[in-house]
Amino acid sequence: MRRREFIGLIGSTTAAWPLIVRAQQPPMPVIGFLNGGSSDGYVAQVAGFQQGLKEGGYIDGQNIKIEYRWADDVYDRLPAMAMDLVGHDVTAILANTPAVRPAQAATKTIPIVFITGADPVAFGLVASLSRPGGNLTGIASLVDEVGPKRLELLHELLPNATIVGLLINPTNPRAAVQAREAQAASHALGQEIHILNASTESEIDTTFATFGQMRAAAVVFVNDALFNSRLDQLAALAARHAIPAISPLA
Repeated sequence: MRRREFIGLIGSTTAAWPLIVRAQQPPMPVIGFLNGGSSDGYVAQVAGFQQGLKEGGYIDGQNIKIEYRWADDVYDRLPAMAMDLVGHDVTAILANTPAVRPAQAATKTIPIVFITGADPVAFGLVASLSRPGGNLTGIASLVDEVGPKRLELLHELLPNATIVGLLINPTNPRAAVQAREAQAASHALGQEIHILNASTESEIDTTFATFGQMRAAAVVFVNDALFNSRLDQLAALAARHAIPAISPLA
């Protein structure tokens, strides 16, 4: 090989090195963040999530990517969003209560980490707490399980209250169970309970006026992403209508 051809070969090989190195680098891991609520209602939670990743050495946009999907309280959007994340070949999915069932239906192989207020065994997410099996794991605060206790607490604070209102999001997968447990607890306490539905911000406003017309002595909010992200609105409405209220988070 002549000297000029040898130098040209070396030069072309050197120029190609960065492309070859980049091609051999593994793709950046992607985490799917699937939530039934809206981003403005979960600012603190997202900040904590990102801080936890940072403490583990992961920074969004540097060595990991986060794909956020917000249903904005329209839970019917979640199945399509879950499938979209699966189509993006995410490494794992983080899902809250309304989102975990759609995520579970979308994939049997991608790890799913859930955050739920329900009993994950009774909810059908895991086989058992000690041996969850499948591709799901997570944290359960069990705030749904203590729902009847909130009615008992209200009864202790307002022993003469005979009419209590219960606010439920009918699109929540746990809505029927929440209603049934509340009815049983109120019956045991000798209370009359009125259940109203709200699945949007405007419907929450309307229900408070209705509770007032029903002469409800107090209102209980069930555990739901819509209500949990609008605690300020709920507190303001309770104050405006002068109705004592209790929620899972405040």
